This record gives sequence, structure tokens and C-alpha cells, in this order.
Amino acid sequence: MPRKKPFSNKQKKKQLQVKREKKRGEPGSCHSSRNASVERGPGRDRQSDTSDSETTDIRRINHQPGARDGRYDPNRFRLHFERESKEEVDKRKKIAMKKILKPVAEKELEMDINQIFPEEKGLDIPRRPSWHYEMRREELLRKEEKSFQEYLDTLHSKNPPGSLSHFEHNLETWRQLWRVLEMSDVILLIVDIRHPVLQLSPAVYHYITGELKKHIILVLNKVDLSPAPLVLAWKHYLTKQFPHLHCVGFTSHPGQPYSTLLQKKRVRKKAGWNQVGGPFQIMRACQEITAGRVDLTSWEKKIQRDAVAVGTEGDRADDDGSESVLMEHHTDVAMEMNIPTQELYKDGVLTLGCIGFPNVGKSSVLNSLVGRKVVSVSRTPGHTKYFQTYYLTPTVKLCDCPGLVFPSQVDKQLQILAGIYPVSQLQEPYSSVGYLCERTNFLSVLKLKHPDHCPETPRDPDTQDWTAWDVCEAWADKRGYKTAMAARNDVYRAANSLLRLAIDGRLCLCLRPPGYSQSKDEWESHPDLSEIIALQGRKDEEDRGDREDDDGESSSELEEDNDRDADDDEDAYGDDEDDTVKADKKGLTLNMFSVLRQNECE
Repeated sequence: MPRKKPFSNKQKKKQLQVKREKKRGEPGSCHSSRNASVERGPGRDRQSDTSDSETTDIRRINHQPGARDGRYDPNRFRLHFERESKEEVDKRKKIAMKKILKPVAEKELEMDINQIFPEEKGLDIPRRPSWHYEMRREELLRKEEKSFQEYLDTLHSKNPPGSLSHFEHNLETWRQLWRVLEMSDVILLIVDIRHPVLQLSPAVYHYITGELKKHIILVLNKVDLSPAPLVLAWKHYLTKQFPHLHCVGFTSHPGQPYSTLLQKKRVRKKAGWNQVGGPFQIMRACQEITAGRVDLTSWEKKIQRDAVAVGTEGDRADDDGSESVLMEHHTDVAMEMNIPTQELYKDGVLTLGCIGFPNVGKSSVLNSLVGRKVVSVSRTPGHTKYFQTYYLTPTVKLCDCPGLVFPSQVDKQLQILAGIYPVSQLQEPYSSVGYLCERTNFLSVLKLKHPDHCPETPRDPDTQDWTAWDVCEAWADKRGYKTAMAARNDVYRAANSLLRLAIDGRLCLCLRPPGYSQSKDEWESHPDLSEIIALQGRKDEEDRGDREDDDGESSSELEEDNDRDADDDEDAYGDDEDDTVKADKKGLTLNMFSVLRQNECE
């Protein structure tokens, strides 16, 4: 038996540091794309993670463990964002600790798309370079890498350092976008209704409608999280800005808002994925676009059948899998040697391509269209790991693309609140919390006590000065978040918890189109408002109060059986009811002090 070599504490510490760097996606801890492809051996080099993996200014996010069978690389389409300097992160943290939060004017929530994507800044998207069938695969890949690097150089030359927001630096993800746009007949561009101007790039619109000569259906997802007049205002504004858009609303949870602030999941009725709002509107838009060139009667019958299949019948259909869904996996070679075809609706099949930012609900829309869960859903951005197609009916095919962030000049803190960045991997979440608190009525919702609160001299929290750090510390104290060693308030975990509440729509921040504050009364009395209310699944009198009526909800009355704040791969809009809701239905009495981990005698 060979003698064991001594292993010092210093070596062990270095080993743990390397493991942590790998988990965070540090570039120095991972092999380059060339070395990785060599180590995997021939035949598996198409799994390599190219595009800027050898540079030190790119941070690779959301690392996933490799698949055991080795069929695909789960990190191939991981998010690649430009790394922020340590000085910049420390500066924002100091500002968050000292800057007094002041509510912004209502007009500050109005955002014009030209402010986010100014024409003179050249905020374009990379194009796939031309190729021919005589080219070898390696030659094509090198040509794409060279073209993508030239695109990045041009983009940075027109925009000074620090002016650009987070955007995708992973060439592999851009390649998937190229393939999806080339294969699809109609593009479903999915955006979040709370901030649609962040996720609708004019460059993408002009590329699809101008160069590819294809139609776009803009899907305003999660309309249940926004007031109906605001949904209608956004729909009219975007249609005016982009005349060739077919704009429809969509929600996977009609009439099912969060009943409590900290509820883990929204209650889903027994109908499963069948009772959603929006598939019929998407089908009507496709009928208008195809103009009879594709037979969509089977799709219309499926939507009607899914709408009827409620209750136990809908559950039985999901469990037994009575309606099978044909799924295709596309290899790299098949996708790379796929030239853009001018033939639309080939063989009488309509191909719908789903594209959009991470965390806008692309997979949820696809599941809702199919009528059952075929794609896993997570609030962690970048959850979709590979390209797949699904036959909805014999004449309708759906393509799912990994989420991709387009370049813009929007505030990075607003991007984080939009959910493009995994909350657990943020280096400095406090400035984003401050951005959120200045634009929401956080005190009345969270019912916080100031960290400097003194019982002998009580003061009104509304008159006290709050910083982002104070909010995180007060929330950590209220929720019982403590550090392991010193038992201090865990402000980092508290900040992550608040950001997750915002991303999930429980602390809702909705942007507004220009001029909405002045014409709000007109939108509230618009004749098309009833259509939006019906899509949301609300009653007219319930919607009139908007979401602002929920601000008086106290977090001390919240019910949550198991508060797990870590990002996981479970369905954030899950199929199962929350345990506390089930208990409430049964008439059980819950001790709210034990649920919130607070001392009843305090």
C-alpha cells in the first residue's frame, strides 16, 4: 500500500478556493475551450464552451454539474456577462450604506424605448456570417468567432466603458438564436409586461421583419402581475412604435394572484396547464399571418379541448399522457449547415420560434401552449440548456431557445430586478434593493422596524431615514436571517430574499409607457379594458383597485410553512398548492410566531 502524502491546511484551503471559483464561474478556474475540447477527446468537441472563455473580463454565471451520461454540456449556454471591477462593486456597496432612500416621482417610472436603445450608439445584434456548402465545419466556426469578436469591438468602440448594460457574451447562445430565427416561420418574442421596453430590442425587430422578412408576435407575458389599464397602455405604445408587431397578452395564472407576500407558489387550480389566458389570441394572430396557407383547425380544436378538460379530467390527461408530444433534439451539425430558407410553411407546417430574455417565462408559455409540462421551469435565469422542438399538432411546431440578453443602456440595477441575473450569484445586491425601495411602497408592505429603533422613544417609520442597508438589516431581523458564526443579521441573504420577491412579482415594480401618468384616466375607461380584465381572469371591481390596494398587507400575517430562499430548479409557478393554503382550507390554526420564527413574548 503506497504511503499517503501529507496534505497541509494551506493546500486544503487552496483546493476549496478552486472549488468555489468553479461554482461561481470564475474564468481562472476553468479550462479554456481548446483545452476542454482536447480533454473530452474527438467527437465531443462540439460540446465545448467557446466565445470569450479565455478572457479575464468575462464572468460566466450559473455553473451546472455535468451530465453523467455525457450527452450534452449543461454549461454550454450559461450566461456570459462582462465582469465588474472590485472597485466599482465596493463603491456601489458604500453608496447603498449611506444614501438616504427618497421616493421617486411617478413620472420617473415612465420609460421610453429610445432611452434604452439609442440609435446613435449602434446597439445592434451580431449577424451570422455568410457561408457555403463547400466550407468545413471548423472553418465556419472560426469565421463566426471572428465575426462575433468584430461585433464586440465595434460595440465597445461606440459606447464608453460602464455605459453598456449586461448583455450576452456567449457566442454559443447567439448561435442558437441564429438557428431558431432561420428555422422559424413566425417568431414569438416573449417579454415581461412589468418592463417590456427592456426586452424588446429594435435591432431584433428590424432584423426579423426587414432582413428575414418574417412576422413577429409580441407576447406580453405575466399580465396578471400588472393593472389592466397599464397592460392596455403598453400594448398601444408598442404597436405604435413597431407597426408590424402582432401584440397579444398572456398569463399562466389567470385570476390567481399571490395571497400573501411570502407565499412560495401561487395556487394552481386543478386544471393544470389547461386554464391559461392567451393561447387562443396567439392562434388567432397566426391565422391572420398565415392567411390560410397552413391548416390550423387542429390547433383550434386542441385549445377548445384543453379549455374543457378542467378538474379531474385535466389531471388525468396530464398524468396518463393520453396526448403525446413529439419532441426533437437537434444536433450541432444539422443546425450549423442550415441556410436561411425562403420557403415558409414547408410541408404545410407552421414553425413558431420562442425567443426572449432569461426569466420572462418562455418555458411557461411553451408548456401552456402544449397543455402540459414538457419543459422544466425555474426562476433561475438561463435554465433552458439546449435547443428542442415540440410538435404541438401535426401542423404546428414550437422551438424553444435559451434566454438571451441584448445590449442596451438601461440601468443594471433594473436589469437585476427584471431577473436576468441569478440572485444567489450577485456580488452586490444592496443597490438593487435601494432601486426597488425608491420605486415601491416597501414600508407599508414589509412593515419593517428601523434598525436604530428604540422602544423608549418610538418614532414613525415613515419619518425615519432609510438606506438600502437599513432595509436589508431590518428584513433580516424580521425574518430571522442570522450569520452562522457571529449570529449577526445576514443582510446579504435578506437582500437576496427581497430581490426574489420582486422578481416573482410579490413586490411588484411595473414600468410605464411615456405619458401614462397624464392619460391614466383615459386608459382606465378605455373600451378595450374589459378584454384585458377577462384575460387576467379578474372581476371588474377587483381590478379597479389596482395592485396598490395590496400595499397595506402586513408581513406579520403571512403564512409560509417552509421558507427556502435558495435558487432551485423547481417550478416557481408550480403545479402544487402551497402547504399553508391547504392547511387554511382545512381550517387548521397556525401559530404565526412559530411560522415566522419569532418569539411570541417579544
